Amino acid sequence: MSFCFLSCRWLLPTWIFKKDQFDNLEKHTQWGIDVLEKYIKFVKERTEIEINYAKQLRNLSKKYQPKKNSKEEDEYKYSSCQAFLATLNEMNDYAGQHEVVSENMTSQITAELARYVQELKQERKMHFHDGRKAQQHIETCWKQLESSKRRFERDCKEADRAQQYFEKMDADINVTKADVEKARQQAQLRHQMAEESKAEYSSTLQRFNHEQHDHYHTHIPNIFQKIQEMEERRIIRIGESMKTFAEVDRQVIPIIGKCLDEITKAAESIDQKHDSQLVVEAFKSGFEPPGDVDFEDFTQPIKRTVSDSSLSNSKDGKPESRFSGKSKGKLWPFIKKNKLSLKLGGGPEDFSNLPPEQRRKKLQQKVDELNRDIQKEMDQRDALTKMKDVYIKNPQMGDAASVDLKLAELAQNLEKLRLEAQKFEGWLAEVEGRLPARTEPARRQSGMYEPQNTLTVNNCAQDRESSPDGSYTEEPSQESEVKVPAAEFDDEFDDEEPLPTIGTCKALYTFEGQNEGTISVSEGETLFIIEEDKGDGWTRIRRNEDEEGYVPTSYVEVYLEKNAKGAMTYI
Repeated sequence: MSFCFLSCRWLLPTWIFKKDQFDNLEKHTQWGIDVLEKYIKFVKERTEIEINYAKQLRNLSKKYQPKKNSKEEDEYKYSSCQAFLATLNEMNDYAGQHEVVSENMTSQITAELARYVQELKQERKMHFHDGRKAQQHIETCWKQLESSKRRFERDCKEADRAQQYFEKMDADINVTKADVEKARQQAQLRHQMAEESKAEYSSTLQRFNHEQHDHYHTHIPNIFQKIQEMEERRIIRIGESMKTFAEVDRQVIPIIGKCLDEITKAAESIDQKHDSQLVVEAFKSGFEPPGDVDFEDFTQPIKRTVSDSSLSNSKDGKPESRFSGKSKGKLWPFIKKNKLSLKLGGGPEDFSNLPPEQRRKKLQQKVDELNRDIQKEMDQRDALTKMKDVYIKNPQMGDAASVDLKLAELAQNLEKLRLEAQKFEGWLAEVEGRLPARTEPARRQSGMYEPQNTLTVNNCAQDRESSPDGSYTEEPSQESEVKVPAAEFDDEFDDEEPLPTIGTCKALYTFEGQNEGTISVSEGETLFIIEEDKGDGWTRIRRNEDEEGYVPTSYVEVYLEKNAKGAMTYI
């Protein structure tokens, strides 16, 4: 934009300096500031959009992140889920680039322009103040000139009238000589005053012309030139801000491109064969396929025999067909036995409801988890021991006796964890010793056993058979065989009733149930008891129909009903 009316050659016409033109220029510069402030508001709203978009992206990424210690975390061993996790992480970085855009626009555009607007307003105010001051000065000079001119005109008229009066008195013969002399002196005085007014008017006129020349050719052009330069700087500044606006976006494009490239790379890393193999390893039962079923010749019922490779039990001299009605009533007896534990979702503590291979994996995971907990407790114990030594050497730093309670608690926890680890290691060693080698002949074995009677389990290992769904059951001996009608078994499995309430309890302390099968309680909370402590230090409670689990018995105050094993109240 160019103000051609601001150059010196265009400033000569007097009309350009009228007050209304000066006001128009003032309005135009104010409009320029308004445009700049409007652009600042636009950039500010853009930064808010960027920061909100980044926040929404981060929340979206966080929402679909796998939760720790949950089933979802196990799913991310598959390459497709790992690619999805990489996509979530890249989206988090992608959101970070939008935050960078917002921060850079705020610091490089919004803050800078806001500071520049304040400086621009001050400069504009100063220039227009100087312009009004110069205008007031020239108006004052003009008023002085007009006043001097009117006084000179008045004195001239007074001198002319005095001269005429003197001439009239001098021509009148009836007037005394004294009156004539008085009239002459008055005329001379008026002529002298007129000459003085003339000299003053002439001086004032010369001074006004000089001031007017400076006003129109020096002061006002300089002021207008400064205003024009100020306006041009404003225009240049808004143009530079628009370039910065684009450059800030351009700077993050390479990083955003890298994020998208990483998402593409993660998608290309998906290996369907690897995922399928993981599924095979996860659900591998460890059973060997059964042998062929021999043909049974019913034309000779007396001499009918069953092949040794059949799945029926031939050791007791009572061959049975696997599809006979006699064995139908004893399919999957472990389901009835472990029905309550399966309802909790954790299964038996020794995972005896799982096939051998899966059971071995679960026991190994449990052993590794317990070893990590033991190492953590040992690290805490070592740290507290060092702290106690420091307190003993420097009593002013703390009381060594205050650490003893915590050390005793850590020792109890360590002993409990070690016993727990030994228990699971024993189960693991037993399972690993009973798993068939891959080169052995096909034979089905069961992992269903009771930890208190491992000898009986070893003796009966060959008397177990697999159930149709891949789990496995125990084939009872002749002496201990129990026949369960199929209808009774189906009714118990399908119409499972919840355990009855045998009392109430009040939580003495807050307990965070992080392990599988436990439940969290808050201090002072009242809950229902559905299974009392069996000697292992855990009591089973229920909060509502959907929430039940185990809590440490020492954490609750138990109130059993009168008919519950003859007990009234114990803590």
